Amino acid sequence: MSTTSFKPKQVSKKLLGALQERSKDVIIRRYGLGKDPELMTLDAIGKIYGITRERVRQIENHALNAIRKSKNYSEEKAVFDEIEKLIHKLGGIIVEQDLLDFVSKDANTQSHMNFLLVVGHPFKKIKEDEDFKHRWLIDETLADKIHNSLKKLYESLKDNELVSEPEIIKAFLNYIEDVADQYKTEEIAKRWLGLSKKIGKNPLGEWGKSESSNISTKGMRDYAYLVIRKHGSPIHFREVAKAITTVFNKKAHVATTHNELIKDPRFVLVGRGLYALTEWGYMNGVVKDVIKKLIEKSGPMTKADVVEKVMKERYVKENTIIINLQNKKYFKKNKDGKYEIVK
Repeated sequence: MSTTSFKPKQVSKKLLGALQERSKDVIIRRYGLGKDPELMTLDAIGKIYGITRERVRQIENHALNAIRKSKNYSEEKAVFDEIEKLIHKLGGIIVEQDLLDFVSKDANTQSHMNFLLVVGHPFKKIKEDEDFKHRWLIDETLADKIHNSLKKLYESLKDNELVSEPEIIKAFLNYIEDVADQYKTEEIAKRWLGLSKKIGKNPLGEWGKSESSNISTKGMRDYAYLVIRKHGSPIHFREVAKAITTVFNKKAHVATTHNELIKDPRFVLVGRGLYALTEWGYMNGVVKDVIKKLIEKSGPMTKADVVEKVMKERYVKENTIIINLQNKKYFKKNKDGKYEIVK
């Protein structure tokens, strides 16, 4: 169902009435205004008529100008005024697909709406580049401010940083200067964020740099990282597999998930089947290795101190720590009754 008071298909049909047959057919094919909403290339249309692609381009441009000068166009002023108000309402600059999706989910209706944007005044399209997606705008000054603010926001993000949606909206709005308050809403800020190809959102709703594996998740390890991070504390690999299937709608086999966790240095085994993130500060290695690292760091320790410190690093039973500590191949008591490493 369309969100506009007019029907794009009816309006474009009326505008096409100002054209002669060949020009009309070229526009219909070029913008997907027939039964098939697929847009044809200049070359494809040229082959149909036996003319060059440049000649097709000339016919297209001439036809668009003829429509703009026609009585049919002036009679549809209210429609173009409504489209202008809609773009302002959505933020003054908006991703092309977002605008078309807002008007209608129907591909055919979207083709007709796109044609109205192309032929209408004062709408301007900027094609996608390395920083931004295809977008429509009215006010170029506003667009420049948004573009610059998005670039500053991107530069402020660390490579693998993940930011919650409220946080990134707040940070983004802080970079925007001299913009009317009517635009400074959460809804519009999210639309503006969507303009960027370099800033993105992962399936958990967290934002960051698009090139980061935390945003552009590519496999089981990336999914696992986000799941464990979201969980916030050590979690069993079976639960990790279950969460990946639920959250990302990706079938995660338990054995495969476990193997991926073992191989990736982002994860550390902290208990029987329990995994944490290395970035949380947990030490790598089995219990014996953890004891060695702790003694190397703090010097000789009593049994109670060793148990206390290892328990912060590993989810294991106290007896497991004591058994490892009594391994004379690796540890010995000094004259003060404290444990040290065997040289």
